[in-house]
Amino acid sequence: SILLSLSESNETLMIEFVLQGFSELPRLRLPLFRCFFSLYTVAHSASLQSPMYFFLCNLAAMDIVCTSSVLPKALVGLAFEENTISFPGCMAQLFFLTWSASSELLLLTAMAYDRYVAICRPLHYSWRMSPRLCQSLALGVWAVCALNGSLHAGLMTRLSFCGPNIIAHFFCEIPPLLLLSCSPTLVNSIMTVLADAFYGVLNFLLTLVSYGCIVASILRMRSAAGRRRAFSTCSSHLLVVSVYYSAVFCAYISPASSYSPERSKVSAVLYTMLSPTLNPIVYSLRNTEVKHALGRLVQALLCPEVRGLPP
Repeated sequence: SILLSLSESNETLMIEFVLQGFSELPRLRLPLFRCFFSLYTVAHSASLQSPMYFFLCNLAAMDIVCTSSVLPKALVGLAFEENTISFPGCMAQLFFLTWSASSELLLLTAMAYDRYVAICRPLHYSWRMSPRLCQSLALGVWAVCALNGSLHAGLMTRLSFCGPNIIAHFFCEIPPLLLLSCSPTLVNSIMTVLADAFYGVLNFLLTLVSYGCIVASILRMRSAAGRRRAFSTCSSHLLVVSVYYSAVFCAYISPASSYSPERSKVSAVLYTMLSPTLNPIVYSLRNTEVKHALGRLVQALLCPEVRGLPP
């Protein structure tokens, strides 16, 4: 790795990191490459990024940002064993990942509120969820979460990294970077906890409250057919919320000192690769184009030579 020596301060500061990736699993390198490449292709399929609802469109955009900030570098590492990343590149990856992940949490909360109004306050839906309000909510989500990403990336650039420079992950994220720093990380840790409390815990509670009201409203319906229709409108969103929050809680709702690389990698695969791929599939399960895309995914996994992947 490339090191920058500063004789005045007698310190050695790193300008490049090495992503550990999945180097401890050499036998799984090619299978993981095939799997990640297929997930990345399906997640970016044009036929799956034309959602019916406004918030789904924004969620699809954030899915693209999330996968594009992580997967290309991970694929290069798996295919060519090139795992180095520059410090500016690492900070850029951290910003876009934080921006997209926090945006998805807020968008899922907004979508839970949308379902609440549709089922519990149907007569008020047209003005409570007007196009202008939806546009304002989406713009606010993008702006607030961009500020959040800039704050975390900016705080990270103030730290000194004196070695070692091996990040125990396949992309740059906050907990493993803080463990590598040789300068105080108290401010970073406090801001991380506050962000976890707002984006993770608070939004999760708001989503729970929305669905609590939805379930209570559905149970009061006299018609069994009406209850089934109401549950069917929420099942897709509830499944996506369950998968995403499970991965995020496992990866982030814990102090940096108890960071587990193995657990974090598994969680990261769920919310950076699997969840963006499942979102359009879950929300459009009856769409013919989705069935064709699923067929291509299965074919790519079973017959990698079709896509020109390594045998």
